[in-house]
Amino acid sequence: EVQLVESGGGLVQPGGSLRLSCAASGFTFSSYGMSWVRQAPGKGLEWVSYIHSGSGSTSYADSVKGRFTISRDNAKNTVYLQMNSLKPEDTAVYYCAAGSYFGVSAGRYDYWGQGTQVTVSS
Repeated sequence: EVQLVESGGGLVQPGGSLRLSCAASGFTFSSYGMSWVRQAPGKGLEWVSYIHSGSGSTSYADSVKGRFTISRDNAKNTVYLQMNSLKPEDTAVYYCAAGSYFGVSAGRYDYWGQGTQVTVSS
């Protein structure tokens, strides 16, 4: 059974940091690109970041560039999202997703996690 399990969300003050984790199982994690995608209340999906399976090259949405860092540990089958200088507009449910595609078309990813809530508020 394929599973992607996110963790690390919570409530943080503006300017604070959080580190999200996504633990994968049931598929060959090292062969898949991994993305973080978020959905704010009442809004559509927003792609946040992507890390390639082989090269480890990364891409970021302009809204998070310079503040967020994606990384992966293939030995632990885990992808991370380090989020610094958090803003209220970063409040959303954060999902990890597996596949070579990255963007906002949910059906084009191979696998999705259940999401973790991040709330940035004073």
